[in-house]
Amino acid sequence: MALVPFVFALPVWAQTAPPSASAEPTDPKATEQWEPVPKAVTPGKQDSAPPSDAVVLFDGRDLAQWETSKDHSPARWKVHDGVMTVNKTTGNIQTKQRFKNYQLHLEWQVPKDIAGEGQARGNSGLFVASTGPADEGYEIQILDSWKNKTYVNGQAASVYKQTPPLANAMRPPGEWQAYDVVWTAPVFATDGTLKSPGYVTVFHNGVLVQNHTQLAGETVYIGKPKYKPYADAPIKLQAHGDPSQPISFRNIWVRPLD
Repeated sequence: MALVPFVFALPVWAQTAPPSASAEPTDPKATEQWEPVPKAVTPGKQDSAPPSDAVVLFDGRDLAQWETSKDHSPARWKVHDGVMTVNKTTGNIQTKQRFKNYQLHLEWQVPKDIAGEGQARGNSGLFVASTGPADEGYEIQILDSWKNKTYVNGQAASVYKQTPPLANAMRPPGEWQAYDVVWTAPVFATDGTLKSPGYVTVFHNGVLVQNHTQLAGETVYIGKPKYKPYADAPIKLQAHGDPSQPISFRNIWVRPLD
């Protein structure tokens, strides 16, 4: 009997050819972006000097850009020797102009012979968005934190009562301190609910101390922070009632980022 050979049919699997080298872009122009062209901004002669698109809030001459927070009357802090010094009797001051998102530069000085300790030592505050005449809003703490022990979410460059700074970059009393701030304002829906929180980045004397920090809400002294809706707001400087000598400010400018 003749043997009939069996032929086994092996399955043929579809195979994907390896990607061809020719599938990769070969023209560098394929990944070039030409528009929109960023606007030209002339920087200051020094990093602390206002660039060409900045709004100068204080140049050492007058308080034309500021008003008293309580009643919107002209600001009555003392202007002398190119600086302005807190007047505790007239209270907080704020910008006449309102802002949303921005970059801010501000310099402040604690007196060399400052007295007191803890929170009663050169206390003030930068409210990146002021939502009321008193201490309402979102506060970056100003305080003499040079060898001065206090709660860490209340020392200089903290988001007050929320987030301590990443480092204590304080210079000694009598020397000028610098804050460079990027404020991303919270966004609210039409019904007042929070769509996205506020974020802040802060450099203290060139040292990164708040890195896109998310805020839990407005500053409160007692209790937990919470948000309340607003569209835009002034920038406020605090006239704190501690018994130590008042602090001074100079060279304040802001770049709106909206």
